[in-house]
Amino acid sequence: MKSVICDMLDIEFPLVAFTHCRDVVVEVSKAGGFGVLGAAAHTPESLEVELNWIDEHIDGKPYGIDLLIPTKMGDMSGMVSFDDIIAAIPEGHKKHVEQTLAKNGIDNKNLWNLDFVGEMAKGMGSGKNNAQEGKTEGFGSTSSLQVEGANVIMDVAFKHPIKMIVNALGVPPQSMFDKAKQHGVITGALTGAREHAIKHANAGVDVLIVSGTEAGGHCGEVSTLVLVPEVIQTLKDIGKEIPVLAAGGIVTGRQMAACMAMGAAGAWTGSVWLTTAEAETDPVIKEKYLAAGSRDTVRSRSRTGKYTRQLRSPWTDSWTESGAPDPLPMPLQMLVSEPALARINKLAAAGDENAKKLATYWVGQGVGLMNNAVSARSVVYDFMSDFLEAAGHLSAYLDE
Repeated sequence: MKSVICDMLDIEFPLVAFTHCRDVVVEVSKAGGFGVLGAAAHTPESLEVELNWIDEHIDGKPYGIDLLIPTKMGDMSGMVSFDDIIAAIPEGHKKHVEQTLAKNGIDNKNLWNLDFVGEMAKGMGSGKNNAQEGKTEGFGSTSSLQVEGANVIMDVAFKHPIKMIVNALGVPPQSMFDKAKQHGVITGALTGAREHAIKHANAGVDVLIVSGTEAGGHCGEVSTLVLVPEVIQTLKDIGKEIPVLAAGGIVTGRQMAACMAMGAAGAWTGSVWLTTAEAETDPVIKEKYLAAGSRDTVRSRSRTGKYTRQLRSPWTDSWTESGAPDPLPMPLQMLVSEPALARINKLAAAGDENAKKLATYWVGQGVGLMNNAVSARSVVYDFMSDFLEAAGHLSAYLDE
């Protein structure tokens, strides 16, 4: 296709797939799209394993990685032990979680145990952990959610032939620009509002991923149909020629074609890969996705402390009840939500019906169109054929 994104990323079709599954990265790139591995939850060691595997299986096709380095985040710099971390959770938040679990038939005993918090610290990208000594050794500064820890992750990534690196929450730090330039790698940034686009453009981002509120995970308030042309016009107004990837609820080629008709150079997708055969998605969650409609998602701060779109469940509903505490800033809210959600997921996997009802995960409003579990490669081909059909519909309006 004649798209600047195809030229920049050396791909056949301007479809970008964000995923936490290395198999999906490989299959999408081999099918002509561009796979992007979500690396925010990885340690340097685990990312090295994943990228080595991708390099061995992707047949030289291009791929990228995505990090989560918020511009603003709750301060955890003084928390050096698990006790410090647990003490940072207000009693009202602990009580709310415990009551939510109990009301829904889930055991809430020993929810705030040190071993689990230690595993959480690892999962959130912290440095060394020693559960027996009860230390996190710099949890706040070495987390990949902050620049210092993210730099270590980037150093691992840039040892591999990545083609693009993206920051999913905020303007990329200068170190990302510097390292990317040094290695000839394209930079991208998620953009949820006009003002975000201006900040990213002025900072020197190469590609803007313009994500509407329909998107799964972290998202803003403006719909994709409104936000994409607004950002494109804004870029023209400030004299910046930066290609835009449209994102937010896009799970079909005809949606992709509509966005490109508005001026986007391609599409960034995430949710659609969660129901593929290769996806790492928990079977209970995948079953809920396949049965869900577009109104079965909710935008809430209850999981990370920032607004994310996820499946609606009694868990998400509990945070909108009268008397529910206001979610904490990121990443403190994750310390509130993840112990409970981990227990819910474990029980759901074991067949507990109460836990299955509570289970939730990130997904966009496009879930209502995600009705079949097929291979990632098939999804790419479906996008291609659907795109061509939509382009045919548009051209028919121009026929005399």
